[in-house]
Amino acid sequence: MVSQVSATESQENIGFIILISCVATIGGFLFGFDSGVINGTVAGLQKAFNSDSVGTGFNVASMLLGCAVGAFFAAKLADRFGRKSLLVVAATFFIISAYGSGIAATSGQFIVFRIIGGLAVGGASVLAPAYIAEVAPARMRGSLATIQQIAIITGLFLAFVSNYLLAKAAGQSTVEFWLGFEAWRWMFWMELIPACLFLVLLMFIPESPRYLILKQRYVQAEKVLFKLYGAVEGKSHLNTIRDSVQSFDHKPSMADLLDKATGKIRPLVWVGIGLAVFQQFVGINVVFYYGAILWQAVGFTESDALQINMITGAVSIAACIVTVLLIDRIGRKPILLIGSIGMAISLAAMVFSFANADIEANGNLGLGEYGTLALVSANLYVIFFNFSWGPVMWVMLGEMFPNQLRGSGLAIAGLAQWLANFLITISFPIMLSGIGLTGAYGFYTLGAILSAIFVFKYVHETKGKELEEMQA
Repeated sequence: MVSQVSATESQENIGFIILISCVATIGGFLFGFDSGVINGTVAGLQKAFNSDSVGTGFNVASMLLGCAVGAFFAAKLADRFGRKSLLVVAATFFIISAYGSGIAATSGQFIVFRIIGGLAVGGASVLAPAYIAEVAPARMRGSLATIQQIAIITGLFLAFVSNYLLAKAAGQSTVEFWLGFEAWRWMFWMELIPACLFLVLLMFIPESPRYLILKQRYVQAEKVLFKLYGAVEGKSHLNTIRDSVQSFDHKPSMADLLDKATGKIRPLVWVGIGLAVFQQFVGINVVFYYGAILWQAVGFTESDALQINMITGAVSIAACIVTVLLIDRIGRKPILLIGSIGMAISLAAMVFSFANADIEANGNLGLGEYGTLALVSANLYVIFFNFSWGPVMWVMLGEMFPNQLRGSGLAIAGLAQWLANFLITISFPIMLSGIGLTGAYGFYTLGAILSAIFVFKYVHETKGKELEEMQA
């Protein structure tokens, strides 16, 4: 048995599999960069467009509307046009959005370009993990798909670094910098570099073999599978996938989300939606999008706040690396449970810190002796998220649905994820001015507690299973 596994593994083109997976995850990098860059531009947007708390919230969250639409339609269109083709479209949209967001002269123009960026982010968020799941061997699928989260966090981290360096060089994000444009505009234009690289590299990766078989392009699928797994194992994969696809009694459609016997939405779909929504209801993107504003609200300078963002990004990458090492060993469900419990505790500590803070004359919170607790708790919260729900939610969405349901399941779960993201993001400035940081983070603490209960009761392990073994 050992020799047979070793022979199989020796035929796998591991280097090629890792390479094309990394290319796909550049979409995740741009997802992170595009999400993180807004963090340092909030003050510039407020000044340039004269926006109040509601207007600022919508300017920041407008991208997420595009994300919801992009995730929903990209997952469905990928079944028609292919994973690679839709990733090329996403790369093009990243380029358009990065340039347009920086050049926008009005709030309306800015929102349009951010929505275009959202279409790209939403598409990349579901397509990259799906692509990786469809080209990676089952025994290392979790680790490779987790690289997507490392790419997302690296994108966030480098966006924070870029924002910090540009703001420091200019003096402030709202001050004119190169060529007479404010520094916050250059923060968006920095994204053009990885976006253009992504578009070029996508030309050199193969299409998903499962998509090719779905379209009955067996010769092309065979070539891809042989290159991925070698002749013997590649032929076995070809036959297994073809048998699975040929068992379909109709083309994949949204109607597959319903159980034919009951007419109700399949339980598996509800689990996917639950995973997607709870990932957002723990409030993580408030830290990503509003981190600089949050730390300024508790008394840090803009420069200090941007430095804290960089530290947060660095510890996030470290947490994801730990997940890469563990996810295919201990499984997805235990990691989700550890993350939920850890986030609940660290969020509760942040609530305690904010609740005991004094309100200063300028309206900011004076944390005093609780400042260290708040800062440490915030970073522990981010570590627990990026060890668990950050990568594992995307891993599970990419692999938990059977072939017949994958496009539709990803579409509806991706839509739910980004709608939840939008609600959390747009509500934070309103909550901040209404119930304050204590109330807002109390809500996120409740979300973390409920997420643990949800995982314990409803989530089933997918570690080590081939995609063809997944059941609806």
